[in-house]
Amino acid sequence: MKDPDAKMWSGLVAAFVLIALAIFLSAGTLNYWQGWLYMVVGVVSSVLLTMNIVKNPALLERRTKIGPASEERPVQKVIVAFAGIPAIGAFIVPGLDRRFGWSGVPPWLSIFGDVLIIVSIWMVYRVFKENSFGSSTVEVSSEQKVVSTGPYSVVRNPMYSSAAVYFVGLSLALGSYWGLVAAFLTILGLVWRLLDEERFLSESLPGYKEYCSKVRWHLVPGIF
Repeated sequence: MKDPDAKMWSGLVAAFVLIALAIFLSAGTLNYWQGWLYMVVGVVSSVLLTMNIVKNPALLERRTKIGPASEERPVQKVIVAFAGIPAIGAFIVPGLDRRFGWSGVPPWLSIFGDVLIIVSIWMVYRVFKENSFGSSTVEVSSEQKVVSTGPYSVVRNPMYSSAAVYFVGLSLALGSYWGLVAAFLTILGLVWRLLDEERFLSESLPGYKEYCSKVRWHLVPGIF
């Protein structure tokens, strides 16, 4: 599919169809209000974000390259492939939790998880507003410059920070404490990816080393 707009929208539809199948098939029931509420929150927030992305042709082009095959460096192909396993599990484990009754997450905490989903999408919006070089792959283009404003003045990898918030919110939204295990493993995969990405950018992007000396935190302010 050559049209970036169509590719982005079709990818979003396909993603949520697969997510719905993962959640409800693993739960073994459609009687899963946490799953339905997450789907509404996830679809609406993602549609709003995508509407913003398609307004920026340069950003749109970079965001439609995704997955291990799109990575140019072998190490990132491996990282993306392995990190994707717990990320998939993060949608399946909560459904199994619902089916077998492993967790007792109170409704208010599930709703809070949906709030975290919204916050994470807003964080992504802020990243894209500040940085149109926000590619889905680890690469450096000829015209790329170091961005040190907005969320980049707080952490070096705000996109990964938003993903961490998303996966924690996902488990709670779907009413599963066990899902937090998959979320934690997914975040470890993000850490693996960002550490390699920082090494690559330090070698390939002028000014990035100096930026790292000014912004200390990789992912979470005050912690890492």
